[in-house]
Amino acid sequence: MLRSSDRILVTHAGALPRSERLRGLVMARAQGEPHDAAELATLLRQEVSDTVLKQVATGLDSVNDGELGKPNFTNYIHERLSGVEARPYKPGEDSSFSSLIRREVGRYSGYYRKIFELFPRAQRPNIVCVGELRYAGQHLVKQDIENFRAALTGKSVADAFLPAVTPGTIEHWLRNEHYPSDEAFLFAIAEALRPEYQAIVDAGFTLQIDDPDLPDGWQIYPDMSVADYRKYADLRVAALNHALAGIPPEKVRLHVCWGSFHGPHQGDIALADIIDLIFKVSAREFSIEASNPRHEHEWQVFETVKLPEGAVLIPGVVGHCTNFIEHPELVAQRLVRYAKLVGRENVIAGTDCGLAPRLPDGELVWGKLEALVEGARLASQQLWT
Repeated sequence: MLRSSDRILVTHAGALPRSERLRGLVMARAQGEPHDAAELATLLRQEVSDTVLKQVATGLDSVNDGELGKPNFTNYIHERLSGVEARPYKPGEDSSFSSLIRREVGRYSGYYRKIFELFPRAQRPNIVCVGELRYAGQHLVKQDIENFRAALTGKSVADAFLPAVTPGTIEHWLRNEHYPSDEAFLFAIAEALRPEYQAIVDAGFTLQIDDPDLPDGWQIYPDMSVADYRKYADLRVAALNHALAGIPPEKVRLHVCWGSFHGPHQGDIALADIIDLIFKVSAREFSIEASNPRHEHEWQVFETVKLPEGAVLIPGVVGHCTNFIEHPELVAQRLVRYAKLVGRENVIAGTDCGLAPRLPDGELVWGKLEALVEGARLASQQLWT
């Protein structure tokens, strides 16, 4: 796991820019459409190599493959599960993004109506569980690992990580027609994910678990009280820990965000209401969304909440909610604030979420990462001088 005794190390949360050609090929494969598999394999390997090189050149200490081979950070997994099928939506079945933001879509219905009209979203895939869930993505995770390992050859990095999604996040979009209860379904997903988690760790990489589900389930179920939601979330943590069984916690990074969509986020649950549940996950690195206007103030949570023994905190100190490039001095201020609360050796500079999907151009992604690196350098000067 990452830790430094002489400076703030730098990482990020996942998705990085890729060419439109590669994106098109990846989406075609994911949707079962005709595509040139040989071109996809060649282009993917080259772009992973390029993105690792650029991360190193930018000054990142912990790098990944940019998630370049995935259609996105959640729906990629339906390519890797058996026991599921894609279907057209039936009348009355909610296929829109609004089903994921029910707690605030009514309050800001005019805003969301205009956004959906101006920027129509592709219909979410209707993926249904119709049989026993099993992992069927061995060839794809093997490709991820081999491309990443090749890209790292000759590079000096402090850490290398590959992301994977949580059982609870898959549960958001995978409809159950096979298992007798929600709990049985949830733990079946967890069991099916175990081979992917294990493959990443066995390859020698840190496993990043992307868990927007832990906070953003709150938006999906607007009638739940905080107490009810905590019970809901606690079961999802238990399922995740079931999937992580046997993996050393120091090989696991948990990334938590509030869904990453561009919108009011007034319906987000407070970090203080779930921080203890976050720390129940069998991990030693905890990455949290922390730089946007809705959640930046939550550094105050750590005035009273202590990190688990041996853990490090990765606050997002640059983000995807604005096209502004954060000033390095602001990045440094944010990092120093956290370091004074949890200890300078226990802070790693990170991003709110994967930057590429939410920013309009790759140049902005790299500009933000450059600001992140420079901000960490400035913070290190203050903290170690």
